[in-house]
Amino acid sequence: MAGDETMKVGAIGLGSMGLGMATSLVKRGFPVAGYDLNPDAIDQLVQAGGVSAGGAAEAARNADALMVVVVNAAQTDAVLFGAEGAAAQMKRGGVILACATMAPQDARRLADKAAALGLLYLDAPISGGAVKAAAGQLTVMASGAPEAFERAQPILDAIAGTVHRLGDAAGIGASFKMVNQLLAGVHIAAACEAMTFAARLGLDLPTVYKVITGSAGNSWMFENRVPHILGGDYSPRSAVEIFTKDLGIVSDMGRQEKFPLQIAATALQMFIATAAAGMGRDDDASVARMIAKLTGVVLPAASTES
Repeated sequence: MAGDETMKVGAIGLGSMGLGMATSLVKRGFPVAGYDLNPDAIDQLVQAGGVSAGGAAEAARNADALMVVVVNAAQTDAVLFGAEGAAAQMKRGGVILACATMAPQDARRLADKAAALGLLYLDAPISGGAVKAAAGQLTVMASGAPEAFERAQPILDAIAGTVHRLGDAAGIGASFKMVNQLLAGVHIAAACEAMTFAARLGLDLPTVYKVITGSAGNSWMFENRVPHILGGDYSPRSAVEIFTKDLGIVSDMGRQEKFPLQIAATALQMFIATAAAGMGRDDDASVARMIAKLTGVVLPAASTES
């Protein structure tokens, strides 16, 4: 199905996820103006058929819909309502799709700010990784007013394979995403612990991967991240610092709710230790390297083949 060529879309944040989402929209026929601090990312969007914006406000100017795919609530707030004031540049009645992982109270606060400007707000955290983003097959955990869903539906159709409509108020989608991030972070930490333990036991690691992915101990994160360890490739698909942030939010939420989260807390400390060891911007499978350094375990090195 072709996009609505009369629906102008802005995209702020063209990282591994945001770029894929923006190019998915372009492929569906939407006019997309994109902005990112990285000029190379903007160039990739232009090569795909999008338009370069000189800043966040320019990307949002006269937009019917604005996707904000940045790191956290603070960045979302800054680009929408800070000095550049991207939200104020949108068409009244336009919809903001806020895709950053954030605490539910932050999502509610940003939704209130949007409403004050006559804008709709969809709390729309995403999951699926860069490959699914590029394929327009993300999972979106969305909540917001029915009008926000209606306005955003053409965008959602283009970027997502699955859209979960989770409620009629901002903050619900954010809460679902934090449950997902709790599990994702724990599963990555557990996978890294398991593989370094296997190395200490002298097991052939590719065989461990083959056996576990066909057994009850498998998880999506084990299947996805362990190949990074096997290849000795820790270039960041998703960085360690993402989980120090996200599990930090989970920890804060648990404290506010007076709810014990011991396993998540342990995983958070493993990511913090990895960041403290100088690997914060490396792939989150680097937790395995941190454990290996502590234990003297030797993990596979990166291939030297060209």
